[in-house]
Amino acid sequence: MLAQRLPSILPPLSPRELLDISMVHSVAGLLETGALTDRRPFRAPHHSASMAALVGGGVNARPGEISLAHNGVLFLDELPEFSPQALDSLRQPLESGEVMVARANHRVTYPARFQLVAAMNPCRCGRGTEPGYACRRGPNERCMAQYQARLSGPLLDRIDLVIETPAVSATDLMTALERTQPGENSATARKRVLAARAVQRQRFTAFGAPDLLNATCPAALLPDIAAPDKDGARLLRAAAESMQLSARAWHRVLRVARTLADLAGERQVGRAQVAEALGYRMHIDRASRAA
Repeated sequence: MLAQRLPSILPPLSPRELLDISMVHSVAGLLETGALTDRRPFRAPHHSASMAALVGGGVNARPGEISLAHNGVLFLDELPEFSPQALDSLRQPLESGEVMVARANHRVTYPARFQLVAAMNPCRCGRGTEPGYACRRGPNERCMAQYQARLSGPLLDRIDLVIETPAVSATDLMTALERTQPGENSATARKRVLAARAVQRQRFTAFGAPDLLNATCPAALLPDIAAPDKDGARLLRAAAESMQLSARAWHRVLRVARTLADLAGERQVGRAQVAEALGYRMHIDRASRAA
């Protein structure tokens, strides 16, 4: 449900983004009526999807799900149930924002700048983290490690945020029914996103690259826009050694911390933003060790 709501808090498409999406969908034969929309794409392929279905292919080298999700959201539910080959085929597009589909008679490069959102159970039975539950396959930790090892370390290294969501209890459901004040809606969250995007646009315009975002900022530019203060730098250095962060992970932590600072209205990245960005990677670090 959270993944499906994500497009509703994202900024509206720019004319250039709308044109890019329209061209890809036209090649895929999805614009039969010629109707266009300013809503960002949301694609949710089944976990039985093949590598060609995800990245593109076939006789005419048609675009795959990652290109159909360009400038939008690609949601992969039950992530470990996808074939390892299909998942690892996402590694290069996640870095470059495009994918080249090569066939005997065709060689096409499609755009593929998407937000990857995925969901998975902690183990095959889905109850490995429940207090008092004992898995029949052995210790819960071993069952979880075997299941999560279906995801490769390099793929996990490209995921910035991991959040555990425990099962909702009956008490929580009853509390939700009795709640008199509604929670934050998408329109309110979208205002914060738009404000943060405006800050980013102003920042990168000063560097002569108004189309850049924190997520797509080149590593060479990060020291100029995301350098943390002394306390934040000290924490990041210590965490990099203890968590054995790769160069890619280091840069991704800085990008996330810069975005958190933008959402908080802070001019410089501080220790609080670095700590939160590192906290989102703690689960990635454990899963990578299992992989």
